[in-house]
Amino acid sequence: MGNRLSRIATRTGDDGSTGLGDGSRTTKDSLRIASLGEVDELNSLLGVLLAEALPGEIFTLVRQIQNDLFDLGGELSIPGHSLVTATHLLRLDQALEQFNATLPALREFILPGGARPAALAHLARAVARRAERSIVALARHEAVKAPVIQYLNRLSDLLFVLGRQLNRVGGGTDVLWTREAQ
Repeated sequence: MGNRLSRIATRTGDDGSTGLGDGSRTTKDSLRIASLGEVDELNSLLGVLLAEALPGEIFTLVRQIQNDLFDLGGELSIPGHSLVTATHLLRLDQALEQFNATLPALREFILPGGARPAALAHLARAVARRAERSIVALARHEAVKAPVIQYLNRLSDLLFVLGRQLNRVGGGTDVLWTREAQ
């Protein structure tokens, strides 16, 4: 791969601008950079989830998702470029179906929590939704290809299901919302 980053502190952003992958520059508070930041935060949070003891297939899936999010960020950093494909979406759909198949049907709302890995998956779900909202806002002003938004929408659903699965792996169950009597 060669040396992609030979200098980390370039000082080119000292004026409040940053470079995109195509060589152009934009302000650090632009919608595109905000969206990239949300995706980066999500990927970082998934790294925290991976620091937990996870079942092998969930670990492998989350590691793949981290790579997918790097592709997604790459697509955002190069306007007009395509990296997220139908294959990325299919992989999420298959995982969602696989992990949801063994869960009991929901009859109540679920609160984020339970085992620590489950709570982290729920937090990652919330961050994925925020990243999705940020990219939807970007798409109102600049071109964003549909699979980018679709990926984050499906990922947040998968993270919800993984949270439920991880509670079971941890020996617990879903944390149910209860309505207090009036």
